[in-house]
Amino acid sequence: MSGSTRRYWTDVRGESWWRYRVGRPPLLGRITSIPSLPTQVGSVEFSNPVLTASGTAGHGAELAPYIDLAGLGAVVTKSVHADPWPGNPAPRVHQATAGMLNAVGLQGPGVEAWLADDLPALIETGATVVASIWGRTVDDYRRAAEAMAAAPSQVVAVEVNLSCPNVEDRAGMFAHSAEATTAAMAVTEACGRPRWAKLSPNAGDLVPIVDAAVEGGAEAVTLVNTVMGMAIDPVSRTYRLGNGGGGLSGPAIHPIAVRAVHDVAAARPEVPIVGVGGVTDAETAAELLVAGASAIQVGTASFGDPRSAGRIASGLVDWCLNNGVGDLSELIGAVHDRRS
Repeated sequence: MSGSTRRYWTDVRGESWWRYRVGRPPLLGRITSIPSLPTQVGSVEFSNPVLTASGTAGHGAELAPYIDLAGLGAVVTKSVHADPWPGNPAPRVHQATAGMLNAVGLQGPGVEAWLADDLPALIETGATVVASIWGRTVDDYRRAAEAMAAAPSQVVAVEVNLSCPNVEDRAGMFAHSAEATTAAMAVTEACGRPRWAKLSPNAGDLVPIVDAAVEGGAEAVTLVNTVMGMAIDPVSRTYRLGNGGGGLSGPAIHPIAVRAVHDVAAARPEVPIVGVGGVTDAETAAELLVAGASAIQVGTASFGDPRSAGRIASGLVDWCLNNGVGDLSELIGAVHDRRS
């Protein structure tokens, strides 16, 4: 990591949230004005298509000092397990050439503690909330969903993170198996809310996995999670992350996200999509929308500037005005309408 890049903020609860700045502080004033640009993901309406991405905005109101969270479409919170989970050994984050490798390991307090200790402060900001849950077994997902049923009405949907190791099937992640995807989604119905399946780009052909998620009750899919990657220090001959490998996010994976959203939208136009991966500005957000997403999420950009989601949301409104877009529906999936 270069000398101009350093950690400038660590989260409460000792949970080692990292934010990076390069060259100069990004905190140039709080973003408080985010115009409305309505969209709908399945049965859920949002005032704006720009959401935060799970795992990049904390468990609660961590971004509130920097942007008006009530102005965003929603805050998607860090994935929580049914039980407290310690995460992976340090180091957990490594700066890549065009993004970031992370192996945080889904550290969290557990659903019940999150509901009691972290969610109230987020609700006080006026934010719309999408909660994220994960598990290592099908029963973990069931227990997390049952606990999430106690969440207040401000939690409008649950994103089911299926990019998790499946200890019942050593073959890989839940999202790498159609059968495991259906099983995990089916037991999350107990949360009592619309459910989104967050899927992995490492699965290869995503369409059968999307079909499996929908069969299990998913109302929408979030595409995509991080791409598997690794960094090794050739001098010390050691891994740069404590867990060995990790997930690559940021601008490097944006074309992968665009292709995934595009191909799923082409194959399954009836399935709502939330696009995520390398969104850094209004144009990259618009690209995912044109590819077929009904909303997008901002993730790694928030590590460089915690105001990013607000900046992109405001910028997208200007982008639409400058490009003659009067309604977001004119943009969503538009590339498919132009195919011969």
